[in-house]
Amino acid sequence: MIFNKLWIDEWVKNDLNAEELSDMITMAGLEVDSVNDVADNFDGVVVGKVLECVPHPDSDHMHVTKVEVGGGQIFQIVCGAPNCREGLKVCASLIGAHVNGITIKKAKLRGVESNGMLCSFKELGMSEESNGIVELPEDAPLGMDIREYFKLNDKAIDVDLTSNRPDCLGMSGIAREIAVLLGKKFEYPKVEKVAPTINDIFTVEVEDKAACPRYISRVVRGVNQKAKSPLWMVERLRRCGIRSVSPIVDVTNYVMLEYSQPLHSFDLNKIHDKIIVRKAHQDEPMTVLSGDEVKLKDNTLIIADSTGPVAMAGIFGGLNSGIDENTSDVLLESAYFAADAIKGRARQYGLNTDASHRFERGVDPMNQARAMERATALLIEIAGGQAGPLNEVVSEDDLPKYKEINLRLSKLEKVLGVAIDADTVFKILDNLELSPKKVDGGFVCVSPSFRFDIEIEEDLIEEVARIYGYNNIPNATPVSDLYMVHEKEEVVEDRDIKKVLCDVGYNEAITYSFTDPKVLAEFSDIKPLMLNTPISPELSAMRTSLLAGLSIVAKYNVNRQQRKVRLFEQGLRYIIDEKAENGVRQEAMIAGISVGDIHDESWHEKSRSVDFFDVKGDVENLLALNVDTKDITFVRTTEKCLHPGQGADILKNGKKIGFVGMLHPLAQKALGFKQAVGVFEIERAAVEKRAIPVYEPISKFPSVRRDFAFVIEKSVAVSALTDLIYEVGGNIVKDVNIFDVFEDASLGDKRSVAVGVIAQALEHTLEDAEVESLANRIIEEASKRLGAELRS
Repeated sequence: MIFNKLWIDEWVKNDLNAEELSDMITMAGLEVDSVNDVADNFDGVVVGKVLECVPHPDSDHMHVTKVEVGGGQIFQIVCGAPNCREGLKVCASLIGAHVNGITIKKAKLRGVESNGMLCSFKELGMSEESNGIVELPEDAPLGMDIREYFKLNDKAIDVDLTSNRPDCLGMSGIAREIAVLLGKKFEYPKVEKVAPTINDIFTVEVEDKAACPRYISRVVRGVNQKAKSPLWMVERLRRCGIRSVSPIVDVTNYVMLEYSQPLHSFDLNKIHDKIIVRKAHQDEPMTVLSGDEVKLKDNTLIIADSTGPVAMAGIFGGLNSGIDENTSDVLLESAYFAADAIKGRARQYGLNTDASHRFERGVDPMNQARAMERATALLIEIAGGQAGPLNEVVSEDDLPKYKEINLRLSKLEKVLGVAIDADTVFKILDNLELSPKKVDGGFVCVSPSFRFDIEIEEDLIEEVARIYGYNNIPNATPVSDLYMVHEKEEVVEDRDIKKVLCDVGYNEAITYSFTDPKVLAEFSDIKPLMLNTPISPELSAMRTSLLAGLSIVAKYNVNRQQRKVRLFEQGLRYIIDEKAENGVRQEAMIAGISVGDIHDESWHEKSRSVDFFDVKGDVENLLALNVDTKDITFVRTTEKCLHPGQGADILKNGKKIGFVGMLHPLAQKALGFKQAVGVFEIERAAVEKRAIPVYEPISKFPSVRRDFAFVIEKSVAVSALTDLIYEVGGNIVKDVNIFDVFEDASLGDKRSVAVGVIAQALEHTLEDAEVESLANRIIEEASKRLGAELRS
């Protein structure tokens, strides 16, 4: 929001200069980005009158003029502007003046003496472009300094507002803030109601009352669109960053700057039958004022007549109802559109207008009539016309409601660390128009209609603090007692997980909770929760898998010549669940991705690409934090994103807790990876608690090793064989190690698996008979349960 100092001074009398004012409102939360001059620092330019204007004898475009500048002084000045003419009031820079970085001197232009220069707005630093010299009103006093005439000793102040302060997108809101900061109660300028002189009313129907609870319109006939907007209005618009267009457009823009209430004007003779406020039909065509044709989406609120759309509500007008130079009858619109109905809609069509900027943040729902009366009065004053009565369509039930908020003085003191006198607090709240009422221990307030961001006690405390002045709150060093942190040994902390994964070469990444739905679809079939107003289409879905964000980051690094990329993340995934609070179940997950070489480049060891067993080993290290590996089973994967021969679902006591493996070639290609990619994703709850180690005595007796080579079907998991041996051996079997796997055409659909079994008793040396009995039981059970045969 850009406002100028002299304009704000008319709303709130003060003795502050622009810099002091900027510092004050910045400390109150309205951060000032810049303070700029409203024109170049020129001098020696005065109001002049062209008494004579004749063609230059040696030029086809220049004129030789006689210009009077007051006090009987008349100078000959050569001018090349096409709009120079006799009788025109102009900005004349005299000899010795400084304009546009140069000093004006007496000169000869193609043999004709010139004693000055007639200036354009561009040369005075008041416009980016100009088609000719400045044309001043007839009543401009001759000889008056142009800086004084235009009141150019002014500053344009640019405030960077947060999204919760749309009330300050107008002069009234800025002025109200300044008044409160100065300890005053803001006095609203009186807006007189315009008495209707005609009875014309244009019918309005509001179909979507929730999106448009209030719609006010007014017919104004006989407007002179060719009239010129007054210089004071043009200048105020310019200093706030808005270009003058025509009386009707200038008036609506001016009132928007005054009250932060966007208005729209329709050419009454271009709309048919009635105004209808409704949702657009999907792909309904409309041509906007810029000339572009858009296909409307069914979530867009529109203003339509009996033939179709004439405007996108709160965003942009339609070309078929727009104001032009021939417009004489106008329908003015001043409406309250709910912020949720406008938010993000302009971005859908690549648009960004002053109106949408305000409506999507929220406007005052009680301000529409005042803005309409002000606009009507200005329009009639500037361009004439006759106004009809206000036509208001309102749904009181759909207008915002404001509840009472309690403010406890004890809570205020606790939060701010300073006791503020109750009378001071009351005055602040009263000046902020929060309607405070004294109760025991504090106040009860109600938010004004323009401050819908104040909802809870903490909001009131913030308001008191910023108006009281953060500089008035003494600095105090916080004091607190230190206590030993009571951490249970069984709890696995996030730092434990980070340490394990960092130790095996991973780096932690933190990605957005929302991601690209196309990327997400490669990892999960779960329907994601879609955002209504995403930052971009690539960030429009709440993630159902952390791997979507990690894959994007990994791809970014691979594309920048990183040969080894290993990333992990701990975070939430979001699953639509009607039974969950707010309809979304949040689950903590751990995910990782590994791309590229497994080792750094070295002279003594040849690197290779990551494979399934590398990633599986990383997962086993992670799971070893809290579970016995005998509780974990890896089975053939059911995940569509994993390679069917190089992927595994992870089961803990028979329940799936995650998966690990290499990406499916199709998923790999779709994501843009040219090399193999290893991934894993595990429920955080699966490693929530660790099993506390229990001391067991170490046997003093020797161990015995027996090797077995079993021939088993390829469909039988090798883990089933090791689990069986542990079960059969009981406390005697201390370790089972697979040291060879052999496959050959002679074995058909079977394979040979060689295992080494370490047996050891705690209290005695194992005898041959015990070992032999153990071996026989293993062979017998393996044959019975798994169909395994001892290889000869």
